[in-house]
Amino acid sequence: MHRSRRYNETIKMVDRNRRYSLNEALDLLLKMPKARFDETVEFAFTLGIDPKKSDQMVRGTVVLPNGTGKKVKVLVIAQGDDAKAAQEAGADYVGYKELIDKIAGGWIDFDVIIAAPETMRDLGRLGKMLGPKGLMPSPKTGTVTKNVGQAVKEVKAGKIGFKMDKNANLHIPIGKASFSMEALMGNGVAVIDSVLKAKPISAKGQYIKSFALTSTMCPGIKLDLKEIASLAR
Repeated sequence: MHRSRRYNETIKMVDRNRRYSLNEALDLLLKMPKARFDETVEFAFTLGIDPKKSDQMVRGTVVLPNGTGKKVKVLVIAQGDDAKAAQEAGADYVGYKELIDKIAGGWIDFDVIIAAPETMRDLGRLGKMLGPKGLMPSPKTGTVTKNVGQAVKEVKAGKIGFKMDKNANLHIPIGKASFSMEALMGNGVAVIDSVLKAKPISAKGQYIKSFALTSTMCPGIKLDLKEIASLAR
């Protein structure tokens, strides 16, 4: 595989045999040559659980205290007072069956769907389309709720959802490369805390097997697992 000169430069900066503290890793990442766009910085977790067991699914939400660095387009499926509350809270698109029909036609120009509970009987038919894209609303992530206005405010303020993939991996953004080290650290601590709290009761053995910091165009920086518990709130 051909690697860019920039990637080859950055990989030389990382000691592959070392486990960095989060502070050290962020400092290193921010010193790496910058891409021509504002890269997303994220955590990559490999979990020591069985993704085939339904009672070991890891999913949850976290409010990034310093935001995501991205303008999030929020679509709300609601009507009446709920629709009005969503509009007042700053939702980008608000509607009911007309929006469901538009999505069914292939339109997905949004990042998050929030739905009032009574609309799920109609929105549910799009599960096979929205589910694989990570867009299907769920009570577990707070995107199916009676308080759509509050949900919109939280998403706009930096609330994101996360869900383990079929290989027991989690990839969760903590901000952008343009963020300060303090902002990334604050978001990172919030994510670590949420992932630890999402541990299934039925999970046995080592919950987090590996943990790395990375960005869109940079190699992963392995993080010290021993530090995780001390970083949690």
